[in-house]
Amino acid sequence: MPQSATKPFIDVLSGQRQAVPPMWMMRQAGRYLPEYREVRAKAGGFLDLCFNPELAAEVTLQPIRRFGFDAAIIFSDILVIPYALGRSVRFEVGEGPRLEPLDDPAKVGTLAAQADFGKLKPVFEALKLVRGALDPKIALIGFCGAPWTVATYMVAGHGTPDQAPARMMAYRHPDAFSKIIDVLVESSIEYLLAQLEAGANALQIFDTWAGVLPPAEFARWSVEPTRRIVEGVRAKVPDAKIIGFPRGAGAQLPGYVEATGVNAVSIDWTAEPAFIRERVQSRVAVQGNLDPLALITGGAALDRAVDNVLANFAQGRFIFNLGHGIQPETPITHVEQMLRRVRG
Repeated sequence: MPQSATKPFIDVLSGQRQAVPPMWMMRQAGRYLPEYREVRAKAGGFLDLCFNPELAAEVTLQPIRRFGFDAAIIFSDILVIPYALGRSVRFEVGEGPRLEPLDDPAKVGTLAAQADFGKLKPVFEALKLVRGALDPKIALIGFCGAPWTVATYMVAGHGTPDQAPARMMAYRHPDAFSKIIDVLVESSIEYLLAQLEAGANALQIFDTWAGVLPPAEFARWSVEPTRRIVEGVRAKVPDAKIIGFPRGAGAQLPGYVEATGVNAVSIDWTAEPAFIRERVQSRVAVQGNLDPLALITGGAALDRAVDNVLANFAQGRFIFNLGHGIQPETPITHVEQMLRRVRG
């Protein structure tokens, strides 16, 4: 049988609605799991865990063993591409990522034109290990950050509340900012193709900061680079299944879907359901969009929230997920409650 015929998650991306929506959670390998915290402590730093194939494979598999999700997502980070481009990347406990900022055109001139993918071999090794260990019915997702979102961290050198440094640079020095985006587009294509070759069945492009852009800038810096990545991947793997997640895109989602050619979009919990059904789910699969805070809350409030998501989207092509990543303080019993509710 072809691979996709055995995987409900891939079937939805191929256009087939499932009676029980397949499900997984963004950041499902993470700090809410005691077994993850144990491995993380053993690994040392965050990047040490990302670049240890055996440990990265282990934490990727932990939520599958515990919950039986329909998809695993490889444990890694969107900032491994800047690392492969020779930038300094480190993660400070309690502070998040720290990079050497590319905050003026002269510094952009120091950016390598091509990534050294030898630095990312551990990610590809981890993918192979996970694929070998997974039940054939369970899909394996590879991913990258969208160029806009990755660039916001590269320009500022860290996360900011509204990514103003990158937005200002894109206004003041569009040619220099375009160079960053162009390098990230080409590197992301190669990175995603290597993940497919290593065993990924589908890909997700995370544009976490898409929602801070005005419409013209959204088209230029979020939509167009994503379109180029999808086109570049499909030039080599024509049937590659790709999910886009332009978080906060709202009313701009139909244009994003049409322009990029993604097989599905992930939506956050603020998306207006009727609009999504009529303008987006009529064309591609939808993934989402339970509020992670409802999952923390549990009880009757969680049941209502899950039922609401299913009522809104389960009659079409749909993958059940959260509207963003699971929070570290989420009780495991609430994840189990959500699973029971979705799967009946």
